[in-house]
Amino acid sequence: MELKAVRLEIPEGGNLIVGQTHFIKTAEDLYEAIVNTVPQARFGVAFNEASGPCLTRVEGNDEALKALAARNAAAIGAGHTFVIALREAYPINVLGRIKDVPEVCSIFCATANPVEVIVAETEQGRGILGVVDGFSPKGLETDEDVRKRHEFLRKIGYKR
Repeated sequence: MELKAVRLEIPEGGNLIVGQTHFIKTAEDLYEAIVNTVPQARFGVAFNEASGPCLTRVEGNDEALKALAARNAAAIGAGHTFVIALREAYPINVLGRIKDVPEVCSIFCATANPVEVIVAETEQGRGILGVVDGFSPKGLETDEDVRKRHEFLRKIGYKR
């Protein structure tokens, strides 16, 4: 077995969601989940099949984001993996609906940070062991950091 760290490409001004699923209709169902939740969202979905022709299936409403999602899914190379490249919406807006898609087994990350996927490669194929999302903590927050966090969440409308 060989372990690899695969750095993913983050869409400029956007986010990535990486997860595991189990059925060929994933790409269409994820498309519907996103567009029915945040109609103005721009996105691309790529899904790696794990049987049959073992293709990377691609859906979405933005050609550049579809291409980016496909590049990331191909770089990961693990079956039953999906990658969503998202703009004009945040993961928090769509994650609940994505998790409700019957094929979705798990979410590895939803991020705008630099992200690496830790992949195990065997004779059979590849699988995701986990992700490295962003950077390590630099310390504990101070009272001033708490104030800034609270202020920021209210500024962007996520808290009152």
